[in-house]
Amino acid sequence: MSYRLPCAAKKECAPRTQLCQCVAAIAIVSCLMLCNACSSTSLPASASSVPAVNPTPSLNVSAALPPGTVGSAYNEKVTVTGGTAPYIFSVASGQLPQGVLLAVNSGAISGTPTATGNFNFGLSVSDSKGLSKEQALLITVANSGTGGTSGGSGKSFSNLQQSSGWGQYGQGPPSFIDCSPSPCDGISFSMVQGVQSPSMSGKASEYDLGGTAIYTDALFNNHLIGPFSSQGMPDTSKTLVPTLHDFTYDVYFYGTNLELSQAVEFDINQFYNSLGFIWGHECRVAGGNEWDIWDNQKAHWTPTGIPCHPNDNAWNHLTIKVQRTSNNQLLYQSITLNGVTSNLNLTYPPGPAPADWYGVTINYQMDGNYRQDAYSVYLDNLSFTYQ
Repeated sequence: MSYRLPCAAKKECAPRTQLCQCVAAIAIVSCLMLCNACSSTSLPASASSVPAVNPTPSLNVSAALPPGTVGSAYNEKVTVTGGTAPYIFSVASGQLPQGVLLAVNSGAISGTPTATGNFNFGLSVSDSKGLSKEQALLITVANSGTGGTSGGSGKSFSNLQQSSGWGQYGQGPPSFIDCSPSPCDGISFSMVQGVQSPSMSGKASEYDLGGTAIYTDALFNNHLIGPFSSQGMPDTSKTLVPTLHDFTYDVYFYGTNLELSQAVEFDINQFYNSLGFIWGHECRVAGGNEWDIWDNQKAHWTPTGIPCHPNDNAWNHLTIKVQRTSNNQLLYQSITLNGVTSNLNLTYPPGPAPADWYGVTINYQMDGNYRQDAYSVYLDNLSFTYQ
């Protein structure tokens, strides 16, 4: 079972520099031959060499920081290669953990964290020659003796993009029935883990969509709690899942050509007692740059009026917060994209689900456009918090 959602309505010539160098080299060699013929005087071999072109300098910044623990000293250093020392460091966006500071002249990050959470920030580095680079970083702070947490409470799964258990499916209109493996029904899709570039952690995952059938999608699904759990939590007694009520989906995504995407989708799903709680969130890109959410009972997407303009060729940070209320309603709480939080506070009733559907799952989905242009998206530092 993939716990899928249908998509929204659909929506060799040498370079000039090399040529010039070749002409110059030929001219020099011809001149030398003429001089030798006239004077019989030899010249050093180096006299006919073409000067090398120096590569453009660049800055490389370490892409990952270890987690910390509340009440324990944290002392790490951001490393930089390339450019010309000395370097200047600053926090360009987001925030460091409470109680932790950045040394502007050394890149040292030190202090004693006082609160738990996932702290995302952009680190800016500049060298003495004016080169600069901004690197997205994350420090996760946990309570002493416990696993990772988010927002001061709850339990977390981290780096899920690297986890086992991902299912891969193609879907197409009008019924959006799963097909697999790729290619199928004119849809091609794939997932590659352990990607080092682009990456923040050094272990990003690449997701690809293409094919010949227009407006078709690629669905990637992971069962976290319940049957087929990738996290070792099958909940065979069926006592845990019905008690869970607050969920956070936190991820960085990077697109090399996001303008070719009809939409990218991030879903949180909970199933038990023949009820389906599907918190579907879709960022329509070619479809209008707006966030839609999923209405479970009416089984269609509902526009929110909230703009969605992810950056191309850059890491985008997305945090989605939802809740199952005490009277079993789906509450869409907030969407935060690149530091801008949009509060939804919209409530919908759940939908029906097959009796054997049980558990908590997450989806990542890519929707194809009117030409089914191929595109790729990378996910990194994907975490999921539940309580």
